[in-house]
Amino acid sequence: MSQRPGTPRLLRQINDRAALELLLAQGPLTRAELGELTGLSKVTSGQLLSRLEDRGLVRTAGERAGGRGPNAALYTVNPSSAYVAGLEVLPDRVTAGVADITGHTVAEVTVDPTEAADPVKIVHSAVQRACATADVALSQLRSFVIGTRGVVDPRSGDVRYSFDLPAWHIGVLAALRTSLGQPVRIENDVNLAALAEQAYGAAAGQDDFVILWAGVGQGLGVMLGGRLHRGITGGAGEIGWLPVPGEPLPANVTEPQSGSFQRLVGGNALSGMAATHGIDGGAFLPSAAPPGFDVAHLVRTAVATGQDGFLAELAGRLAVGVAAVAVVLDPGLIVLSGDVGRAGGPALAALVEEAVARVCPSRPRVAVTEVAGNPVLRGALLAALDQAREQVFSETV
Repeated sequence: MSQRPGTPRLLRQINDRAALELLLAQGPLTRAELGELTGLSKVTSGQLLSRLEDRGLVRTAGERAGGRGPNAALYTVNPSSAYVAGLEVLPDRVTAGVADITGHTVAEVTVDPTEAADPVKIVHSAVQRACATADVALSQLRSFVIGTRGVVDPRSGDVRYSFDLPAWHIGVLAALRTSLGQPVRIENDVNLAALAEQAYGAAAGQDDFVILWAGVGQGLGVMLGGRLHRGITGGAGEIGWLPVPGEPLPANVTEPQSGSFQRLVGGNALSGMAATHGIDGGAFLPSAAPPGFDVAHLVRTAVATGQDGFLAELAGRLAVGVAAVAVVLDPGLIVLSGDVGRAGGPALAALVEEAVARVCPSRPRVAVTEVAGNPVLRGALLAALDQAREQVFSETV
């Protein structure tokens, strides 16, 4: 039998959800404070808290001294009522984190993905290790979000293609859901970094911004109207393929390093620039760049030693991509992230903003990321929490 608007059951669900959200945002709260914030009477607030406490969703967290009469009990969301897992999958490592329903990260582990060729086994192993570290049972996890490089189909949720992770293909998502037995979502890594930036970083409170992930590979996370813009096929943000003046167009789009903007600002380009400007490490010419060439170290060295010429050239190259995004989307704020963005810091961001202003009439503000720790993992946990709270907070009645 379907619920009708205004029925007591539906109203209790609405009130319970509002109370839990308030306890997350402003808790701990007394019964009277919760009643004042929700507009419910003290009696109704008391019944609500008793119901949520019986279901293990809230617990007492001390007392607050008042005026006359006994101290008032403080209530908060019970952290152990549910947990979520977030993962970042890279070719050389998989990082898994577990957070409780309040958002507190209780464990973070990194595993070697070469221990198993099957993505399902890799994820399962990483999650099990994180759970063991946190002393949380796998059955207590209510949601999983996995960040990967590549393009994720927004309709099916499957990885359409990932040059760095060829084993991640159509069918992996269904297998993960079967293996883990809970909702699983795969998301582009830079999109997750954008979620983290909006919640914890330089884009806090911003509904329209773009995050430019600059490193060995390039990516773009686009937030418009407070929502991620993925595109029809999930390919929005593949800025490495942006055609730019002076760089050849790709002859083969299955070659991941052949995009024009990638050629302009990727690891090989930075190695060549370092050699030109005489920066320590510049001997790693494009043809001799070792595996895992540390572009972040190179840029940090340039900042620390005052290599203004190198930084100005790098900023000018990055500005080509930033200006292209700005004239099309006009987001107002561009956040530099990734290995290069972080290493360049405020100095590089300021130079990019100046370079963009010379060629772009909209003059966006350019800032460096302010997300502490692993932004992809933090975004994955954030997305998993949203999904789990929607589920858990709707099961109160």
